[in-house]
Amino acid sequence: MDRIRIVGGTPLRGSIPIGGAKNAALPLMTAALLTDETLRLSNLPHLADVTTMAHLLAQHGVEMTMSGDNGGDSVHGRVFDLTAKTITSTTAPYDLVRKMRASVLVLGPLVARCGVARVSLPGGCAIGTRPVDLHLKALEAMGAKIDLTEGYIEARTDGRLKGGTVIFPKVTVGGTENILMAASLAEGETTIVNAALEPEVTDLANCLVAMGAKISGIGSNIVRIQGVERLHGCDYSVVPDRIEAGTYAIAAAITRGDIELVGGRMEHLTAVLKAMEEAGVEVLPTERGFRVKADGAEIRGIDCMTEPYPGFPTDMQAQFMALMATANGASMLTETIFENRFMHVPELTRMGARINVHGSSAIVRGMPRLSGAPVMATDLRASVSMVLAGLAAEGETIVNRIYHLDRGYERLEAKLAACGANIERLRG
Repeated sequence: MDRIRIVGGTPLRGSIPIGGAKNAALPLMTAALLTDETLRLSNLPHLADVTTMAHLLAQHGVEMTMSGDNGGDSVHGRVFDLTAKTITSTTAPYDLVRKMRASVLVLGPLVARCGVARVSLPGGCAIGTRPVDLHLKALEAMGAKIDLTEGYIEARTDGRLKGGTVIFPKVTVGGTENILMAASLAEGETTIVNAALEPEVTDLANCLVAMGAKISGIGSNIVRIQGVERLHGCDYSVVPDRIEAGTYAIAAAITRGDIELVGGRMEHLTAVLKAMEEAGVEVLPTERGFRVKADGAEIRGIDCMTEPYPGFPTDMQAQFMALMATANGASMLTETIFENRFMHVPELTRMGARINVHGSSAIVRGMPRLSGAPVMATDLRASVSMVLAGLAAEGETIVNRIYHLDRGYERLEAKLAACGANIERLRG
């Protein structure tokens, strides 16, 4: 099994290209199921989750061709042509779905186009309960009949789904995305109340519009979709990954370095960048993206709470905790999205971090220098927090179980090494 070796203590300097967003690419790929024409997606990142989704779509009958790569300093990514001329299977099997939670996003498109879907209950990172009941209740509100049998979701509808009002009791990104796609081919108008506001949701809605969907209120918490009989293909570029940009912004800060994030969009990271500035990091817009400067900075401990977008993202909590572990003074990080997302804490403490967890909050008492140690990744964002801590630590850090990293970060070692990091992948 591969590992990553890091010798820390070097301030990072240079520029890092930001790739397409994983969390936008996956729902965009499933949108190909809504039409028999070709959906061309550019700026797709080369990630394990994208490969898993490609395998899942292929067994549904989607034909795919790929061109381009993310080599060198390219920020254009790979290009996929996805054509679902004929849906050959409406079952998403356990062996594929268990690898990635986003697989449940085939449910809405399959029911909308074929009137039937059989999708295994999903897997993914073990970061707490993420039930799909909100997806199912929303589809039931549109006339679908839902049964749960032998670990599978079975959804059926007589004819087309019917427009209706879907009120989410709490914000759900995947639920919003599933209903956006399902409602695009439904009969009549669907209103989503308390829709997720994430840029990845907006990206999907904009792509659906480019495919012929009629959607209003994009980017707001009340979205209306007027169903159409069919969608067509289009060319669409995946939005840059705000979590990747935020992670490398933390890399600049935690090493007290200076990095330009090429292609990064500050407007998608308002809460994170505001917190970093409060902590003493300088953030500057550039013509190509934005720049994070922390050379000579005295990072201060600050309090932070995760919230749905546009609040501080839960996907940045572990990385920010690593930064706070090197800050001057104490900070408190409160997790409100997932109940089991402090699994990185024991590993950070192995590196000398002083962290105490009390329920949904973690008290972090910063210290001047962490110490390198062998650590184990527990989930995607926890694993990259280990890498960040290793970049700042004294001595050698070995990060084990890095298959989590490959699900969400493309060419991580190469991008960091280009800015001066002493980092390498050890093949297992």
